[in-house]
Amino acid sequence: MILIANSEAWPGFARTVAALKAGTYGIDAMIEGIAEVEREPKVRSVGYGGWPNMIGEMECDAGVMDGTTREVGCVGAVPSTIPVAALAREVMRRLPHVMLTGAGARRFADECGFVRDDALFPDSKRVWWERLEQELSPEQQAKFPDIPLAPLNHTITDPERVRDTTVFLARDAAGGTHAVTSTSGWAWKYPGRLGDSPIPGAGFYADSRYGAAACTHTGEMTMRAGTARSIVLGLRMGLSLTEAVDLAVADVRDLTAGFIGALVIHAIDIHGNHRVVALNCHEPIRYWLWHPGLAAPEHREAEHLTA
Repeated sequence: MILIANSEAWPGFARTVAALKAGTYGIDAMIEGIAEVEREPKVRSVGYGGWPNMIGEMECDAGVMDGTTREVGCVGAVPSTIPVAALAREVMRRLPHVMLTGAGARRFADECGFVRDDALFPDSKRVWWERLEQELSPEQQAKFPDIPLAPLNHTITDPERVRDTTVFLARDAAGGTHAVTSTSGWAWKYPGRLGDSPIPGAGFYADSRYGAAACTHTGEMTMRAGTARSIVLGLRMGLSLTEAVDLAVADVRDLTAGFIGALVIHAIDIHGNHRVVALNCHEPIRYWLWHPGLAAPEHREAEHLTA
C-alpha cells in the first residue's frame, strides 16, 4: 500500500491512512480524508475555506477514478456543495455519465440527499469584496455584477496566492490504484471556469496496472498537455516513474503561449515508488507520504524544477 497527497491534505491524511490500514476500498478511504479537508476553513484552496469566483459565488470541482475498472466520476462548478468529492463518487456509482456541472450537478446532489451548504466562508467573502473594491469605480460597484467581467482577469489571485487542489493517490490493500481530487479552484475565477481537477487525464488519472498521477496549481497547462494521463501512459510504455514524470514535465515546458504558471505533479507506480515535482514554484512545496514501512505519515519536500 501507499498514499501520497499534497500539503493541504493535513486535516484528513491520517484518517485516510487509518482507513487504508483497515482494508477500506481506496476511493472510500481517500474521500473520508478529503471530506475533512473540504470542511476545514484553514485550507484556503478547497471546500469551505476556499475562495469564490469573480462574482462572489463558490463553485467547487472534484474527480474520482477507480484505476481497476477505469470508471470515473467528476463534478464541476457546483454551487452550494462542500463535499464535492463524495458527490463525484456518486456520479461514478449511479450514472452512465462521467461529469456533471453547475446546476445539473447540484440537482443530482439533491437527489442523492446532499444538504445545501452555505459554502462561502465569511472571511473569504470579506477579502473577495475588498479586493474588487480596489478595481471597480463607484459606478461599477453600483452595477456589480452586471458589468463586463473579463477586464478583471488580473484579479484572479488572492492574498495567499493559492491556486491549489487537494489530491490523494493511493494503492489499497486489494491492489487497486485510485485517485481523488477536490478544489474550489482559482480565487476570483470567471464564473463557470473549470480547471484540471475534475478533468480525467489532465488533473488526475489512475490505472491499477501501472500507477496514478495528479496535479495542482495551474490547471490550464495540464489540460493543454494531458499531463496526468501522459505519466500513466509512460509507465505503460515501460518507462520508470522518474522517466514518465520527466516526459510529462518536458511536454509542459514546451508550452510557450497562453497562461504559463507553476505546476506540481504527484505520481505513484504499482511498485511502491512515488515522485512529487514542483515546476516554476517560487516557494517550497511539500507533500504527505505514507506506506506500511513508515511508523507515521511524513511531510516531505518536493523536487523543485525550473523552466
